[in-house]
Order: sequence, then structure tokens, then C-alpha cells
Amino acid sequence: MNELGEFTTGTPGTPDTAPPPRRPAAAAAPRRGAVDPVKTLMHRHRDLCERAVDPLEIAAGLEAHGVTDRTAARFRHRDVFSLAEEMYARVPRDADPPPRPAPTAAPPSRRDWALLALLPGVLCAATVAGLRLTHGTTTPLVVAGGILAVTLALRAAFRRGPLSPHRGAHPGPHRTGAWTCWLLVYAALGDSLLRTAVGGGPDGLPDGTPDGVWPVATAPLLTLALACAPAAWCARLLAVRARRRLNTSRGLEEFAASVQPLLLGTCALFLCALTTLATLCALAVGEPAVYAHTLTLGALLFLARLLTVHGFTHVPAVAIGAAGAAEALAPATVFAGRLPGCGFLAVPVESLIVAWGPAGVPALICGVAALTLLIHATRTLTRASAHAIPDQPC
Repeated sequence: MNELGEFTTGTPGTPDTAPPPRRPAAAAAPRRGAVDPVKTLMHRHRDLCERAVDPLEIAAGLEAHGVTDRTAARFRHRDVFSLAEEMYARVPRDADPPPRPAPTAAPPSRRDWALLALLPGVLCAATVAGLRLTHGTTTPLVVAGGILAVTLALRAAFRRGPLSPHRGAHPGPHRTGAWTCWLLVYAALGDSLLRTAVGGGPDGLPDGTPDGVWPVATAPLLTLALACAPAAWCARLLAVRARRRLNTSRGLEEFAASVQPLLLGTCALFLCALTTLATLCALAVGEPAVYAHTLTLGALLFLARLLTVHGFTHVPAVAIGAAGAAEALAPATVFAGRLPGCGFLAVPVESLIVAWGPAGVPALICGVAALTLLIHATRTLTRASAHAIPDQPC
């Protein structure tokens, strides 16, 4: 007890201990996201920020997750790239980031996908040669074996190298495989079927000979099979050049402006290679070169695969399905026009055949579908997020 008659809790010779002062309510821990929203965004995309080697890679990742310039304005930044610069600067790092390890198996892998891209054309050429050299019951066996071999080769080419989807992208082969096969079947039989249907036929099944009542066109199939190699090379060229632009661009708009002519140039380069192959294949098999149908179908399949490679699968599936359905509907309307009172159904197709020939119908259908995919590609493949996924060792 002290001099004032009050008891103390301390021991003699030691200062009295007072209870710790309470922290004012205003000094409580701030709510996350209210004071520092960028920190909350960094926590949400922590893996992206830690593995990024430059701000543009973070911007591409944010764009892939749906962050737009309007979203960046809520974080007090003018655009996604400005927001990414702050996020990159605030990530703790030890001195300089370690360089990306170069894939050690790159040279053999490039040879692998180059050989795989050539394999469908080689097998298709062997099948066409077997079709021309065999007769009787041997011909169907050769055709069946060749179709199976080419299908397996295409499947292998689409799983390795530049024509394979990026990691995390859903290729969706079940959505386009059946319609793609139908487009290829129509390329071989459709034009002759329309020609004979307008003339009142066909009177029998195709016999595999170019001089039959229902001739088979082998030049378009051979051209498209051989075009797998330039398609892989063009896809590789676009991926490498776009990735290089991604590392050197200073903003998303600058990147999009530089990739758009690169994309158009890649498509033009592929069409040039396809035209050359169509000419050579027509001369080799002794058939007329159907440039309009072959080029539009090749452009449609190339753009669809290019979009699928970068993870955009919905629009290519719709475009290929619509083109296949339209090509199936064309001969169906001709046959339906033979019914009493239904002659008007065949008028549009017959008018196109009179004006442009049988090849004009699929050329118009595939051309519209390819142009739709090209417009879609100029809007999607020019995004940084489409090329932000690290390149595979190819």
C-alpha cells in the first residue's frame, strides 16, 4: 500500500506495470482491396506476376483473364499495360530475373514436326498412285488403307509442332472432325455429283476413275494433304514473329497494330504455296486445276486450325459446320427439285452452276466461311493473350 492508501500490484523495488493502451479503432487493419486494390489483384494473379519476365507478359495474362482498359480504370490506371507495369514493379525479385531456359531438344523436335507435316502428303500421293495402278477388288482395299493412313498421319501432325494446340487450349476435335471429313469428301466427289445431278443422274456409284459417270477428283485432296507442310511452317512463322513482337512492344495497341499485317501476310503466303501445289498436283494427276474450290477450302481449314491452335475453337467449329451443311444442302435441293411442284428448290443451285460451273457452289460457300474466320482472326489473334502462352518446344 502506498502513501495514499492504495494497493499496488507491483513488487518492491520494481516499477508498477500498467495495462497496455488500447489501439484506436481507426488504426485497425485496413480491409483488403479498399485501400490498395492493386495489391489484391496481385494476390489474385500471384503466379502470373511471379513468373513474368516483363510487364507486357502480365498485361497479356490479365487480358486473357478478362481484364480490360475499363477494368484498369477502376484501379486508377489508364489501360491494362499501365496496370501491368505497376504490378511488375511491385513484385519482389532478387536482382535480375533468371533467363528462361532454352529447350535442349529443340533441333530434333523441329525435325520431328517437319517430318510429321510432310507425312500426310506423302501417304496421300502413294494412295493416289495406288488408285491409278490397281483395278478390280484391289482398288477399294488400297483406298481404304490410304484413307486410314492419311487420317492417322494428320492426327499425328496435329498433335506435335506448330499445328498442335497450346497448353491449356481445348482443341475440340469432336466438334469439327466429322464436318471436315465431309468437306474433303465433297472436294473429291461433290462437283461431279452436282454436274451429273443437274443432268438427271447419277446412274451409279463412283468407280474411282476420272472417266466414269461419277468421276473422283484426286487433285484437290492431294493438294490439301501436301499443304499440311506449308501450313505448319506458316503457323510456326506467325507464332515466332508474334512472340518476338510481344517482347518488344510497348503496349497492347502497338502489339495489335504490328501483328495484324503479320497475320494477313502469313495467310497470303499460305495461299501462294497452296496455289503452287494445286498447279503441280493437277499436272501430276492429269486433272483440271479447280483453283477456286481448292483455295477457298484450304484457306478455311488453315484459318480454322490457326484459331484452334491459339485456343479459339467455337467460331471455327461453327464456320466449318455451316460450310459442311451448306455443301450437303446444295445437291439435296437439286434432287428435291425433281419432286412434283418443287422445281423452285433447285433454281438457286442450278443458276450458280450455269454462271460459275459446279465448282462455283462450294467455292462460294467456303469463301464466305473463310472470310468470316479471317475477320474473326484479325480480332482475336492480334491480342497479346493469344500469344502469351510460352512456345512449345517445336
